Parts: sequence; C-alpha cells; structure tokens
Amino acid sequence: MYLLLLAVIYLSFISLGLPDSLLGSAWPTIRTEFDVPLSYMGLISMVISGGTIISSLMSERLTKKFKTRNVTVVSVALTAIALWGFSTSTRFYHMCLWGIPYGLGAGAIDAALNNYVALHYKSRHMSWLHCFWGVGTIISPYIMSYALTHTMWANGYRMVSYLQFGIVAVLLFTLPLWKVNKSAALEENNTAILGIKGTLKIKGVPYMLIGFLSYCAAEATTMLWASSYLEGTRGAAKYEAAAFGALFFIGITVGRFLSGFITDKLGDSKMIRIGTGMALFGVVCIVIPVKIISVIGFIIIGLGCAPVYPCIVHSTPKNFGAENSQGIIGIQMASAYVGSTFMPPIFGLIANHISLKLMPVYLAFFLIMLLLMISKSEKKCNLF
Repeated sequence: MYLLLLAVIYLSFISLGLPDSLLGSAWPTIRTEFDVPLSYMGLISMVISGGTIISSLMSERLTKKFKTRNVTVVSVALTAIALWGFSTSTRFYHMCLWGIPYGLGAGAIDAALNNYVALHYKSRHMSWLHCFWGVGTIISPYIMSYALTHTMWANGYRMVSYLQFGIVAVLLFTLPLWKVNKSAALEENNTAILGIKGTLKIKGVPYMLIGFLSYCAAEATTMLWASSYLEGTRGAAKYEAAAFGALFFIGITVGRFLSGFITDKLGDSKMIRIGTGMALFGVVCIVIPVKIISVIGFIIIGLGCAPVYPCIVHSTPKNFGAENSQGIIGIQMASAYVGSTFMPPIFGLIANHISLKLMPVYLAFFLIMLLLMISKSEKKCNLF
C-alpha cells in the first residue's frame, strides 16, 4: 500500500508536468494563427502563474481543511478542464481566460504534494517525484509536434486534456490509499497556520525565497523560450523547434532520475551548487552559434536544473522546522511562480525590442543570483 501510494503521487506529478511544456512548443504556430507579437506568450504565462500564486498562498489553509488527497484530485481536474478549454480557443483572450483555472489547479497540487513528500520521504524520492514531472513535460511537446505535423495545435491540447481526465479517474479510484499514512492526516489537522508574516519572520526564509524565485525565473524562461530561441537564432524549422524544445525537459528529467541515486549521499546543499554550476556551463554552450551545440546546451541546462528545485524544497523541513514546512513551502511555490510570472514576459519584451540572442545573459544572471541567495539563507540558518 505504501509503495502504491507513492506511485499515485508520482502519477500526480506527471499530470502537473503535462501542460507545462505545451505552450512553449506550440507558440510559434499559435502566435502566427492569432496574429499576435512574440512577447504575448508571456501574457498567457502571467495569467497562469498568477493563478498558481493565489492557490499556493492559500495552500496551507486548503490542505488543512480539505486534506492533501482531495486537493490533489480537484487540482488535476481543474487543469484537465482548462486544457480542453485551450483546445477550443479561437482568440488570444480565450487562452488567457482558460489560463485562470489551469493556474489555480497547478499551484494547489504543487504546494500540497511537495510538502507531503518533503515530510514523509527521503530526498531521493523528492528527486524522483520531480523526475516524473519531467516525464509529463517530455510527453507533451512530442504530442504537440505530432499534432502540428499532422493536424493542428488545438488537437495537441485536446489529447493532453484527455490524458489528464484519465489521471483524474485513477486518483478518484485510489483515494482510500491515502489512509495508509495516518500520521500525515494527524499532522495536517494539528499544525498551526503560519501565514505570510509568520513565514517571513523566520531567519533565512526571505533569502531562500529570492533564490527560489531566481531559479524558477531561469527554468521558466528556458522552458518557454527554448523553441523560439532555436527558431529565431539558429534557423530551426517550427516543427524542429517544437521537438528540440523538449530536449531541455529530457535533460531535467534524466538529471532528476540520476540525482535520486546520489542526493542522499551528497546532501541537498551540494546538489544545488553542482546543478547550478552545470546549468551555467549549458548557458555558455547555447551562446555558441552552431545549432547542434545550442541544442546540446539546452540538454545540459536541463541536467543542471534537475536537482535544484527538489533539493530546495526537500531541505525546507530540516532548515526551518517540520512544523513550519507547509506554510513555508506554500510561500515557496508562490515565490517560484512570481519568477515564472514576471521574468519570461520581461525576456519576451527584450526579445521583441532588442534580440533573442540575449537569452544566455538573462539566464546567467538568475543562476548566479540563485547561488548568492541560497548561500545567504544557509548562513542565516547557521548551516555553515
């Protein structure tokens, strides 16, 4: 039962990853059909991330009231409905409207499941959990690439929505499995609500939140703009760019699978630094004006990004106290989505008005900021 519950949690994270890579893969085609500027993808991203910020900030109260399992089912159902809505969109503003339920669903499940695994499982399981998020992000671009090649982009969204509805059915059928961990239910009932003010008063938390924001800014920018970068600066065709964009997700997924075998030995802090250094090397590769090297560079960035997110989240109960983790992880997710909300659109403006070629500089800035802020946070926590 214990392992079966873990499998269900992994499946839930596949559902979280499935929609995340669709927009970036399809955008070169969608923007042409809707006749909107390149930077408008950032507006849709802002709407989605705005919803995730709201639901992440509410996650502490939602999880306490409705329990992790119920939040998970409802959240996946919301994203399934939203993806079906994307597939019916005939105007740009339609996609913005459907981004609202998508964002609300994604933020709630992200915070609830991350805290659940951080409290009850070892670091390797957190890495493998996010590896399954990567599985979802790998599947989607190839579905979209197939749809672009044989039909139209809307069918790509429709096919992924059907997968999400299937996952909702599995989650409903397996609801009794969550009773296997009775201590988790007790903890959800007995922990006090920390709130935003209480969270920010804990030593080291503000620096950690800025570092997390910086990481997610780099990850989201890569996720959303890799295909456009390869098309606009390396001459890749639209269908090639959609497929090549998935290579970042392959890198991050393979990296999380592999890091699960070593993260318990090296520890969260070392894994964050090793990963960030590798991501910076990948950024150097995408500067080189050769298509194949740029493509490899995005794989390396994915490999480097792999351990960062799960290790920051998994270290939260240890660094700041298990009794504070749900509140802090909810704020972490909100901070992450602030980075996802505002930073890719800002790069969109830079790409529109200056050049797509500045993407490596943009990514390097946030990766360096990540290292600085995490170091400051750990010093405040007296880890060094």
